[in-house]
Amino acid sequence: MLEHGGRLLAAAQRYGIAPEDWLDLSTGIAPHAYPVPPIPPAVWQRLPEDEDGLAAIACRYYGARQVLALSGSQAAIQLLPRLRPPGVVVVLEPSYEEYAATWHAARQDVRRCAADELPRAAVEADAVVIGNPNNPTGQRFSRRTLLDLARQLDARGGWLIVDEAFADADENSESLADVAGSAAAGNVVVLRSLGKFFGLAGARVGFAIAGDAILASLAEATGPWAVAHPSRHAARAALADRDWQAAQRVRLQRDGARLHGLLAAAGLGESSGTALFRYLARDDARELHEFFARRGILLRYFARPAAVRCGLPANETEWQRLAATLDQWSSR
Repeated sequence: MLEHGGRLLAAAQRYGIAPEDWLDLSTGIAPHAYPVPPIPPAVWQRLPEDEDGLAAIACRYYGARQVLALSGSQAAIQLLPRLRPPGVVVVLEPSYEEYAATWHAARQDVRRCAADELPRAAVEADAVVIGNPNNPTGQRFSRRTLLDLARQLDARGGWLIVDEAFADADENSESLADVAGSAAAGNVVVLRSLGKFFGLAGARVGFAIAGDAILASLAEATGPWAVAHPSRHAARAALADRDWQAAQRVRLQRDGARLHGLLAAAGLGESSGTALFRYLARDDARELHEFFARRGILLRYFARPAAVRCGLPANETEWQRLAATLDQWSSR
């Protein structure tokens, strides 16, 4: 099992600090979650049904032709490798480690490459898996670049899988959700999630956007009732609430800029990332992670390349605590 952010209870045990005394900045999940409306008792008592309107609401939100609701985009990340015959799969390095792990487990030939090596590496690929924005670096790829890559892959029957888990916070996103599965991009699979922007990671709701054949195979692999009825209830409300979404984007852009400035002012150098997190590649990343952890602030540590990722505090008290610890690091 790979390491992920948000393992607060494990950190509490390791460092001897009670869970309620931690400031968890390790996940990149929005600290202000969508306020889910009350769940009617019948939602708990009945099995979920596909005809509840969730797919239509999701299509409107994403601008998609069709979607498949899943128990988080992680479900698609795990299942898609099993839907293809063995071949060459290209993933970025660094990127979300589950991409390489799941394709390797499906006996695919996984090849890692840097972003500037992607066009050359994709020449021999049967599939390319990419995050846009990339996790953990925040690097973005233009719509034109991705569609060119999709056409290159399509000539060999290959797939382009684009994980857009962090795309919602950007008003001018380079999303491919509107063309995935169309005649022009039938080999494109887009993954979306309610975990990050909506702050509903615990609901485990995600969507695959693709053509008929791919979604049919994915639906068969997931089986019935992939998303719990209460989670579908929460997702319908969140995806339909345009006013909340607009306010959330303004808040995240403001807080993301504040975090960027705070890290730079502390002498940590230029960071990359999204409105939800900042990424710092540093030789002393492990030392930085330990320094903060021993003071009850959990960052996400990456070993290859050495780096840390820092998410957003939820309130002014947490912002001040982060700033004070940054001052301690700078003057240590």
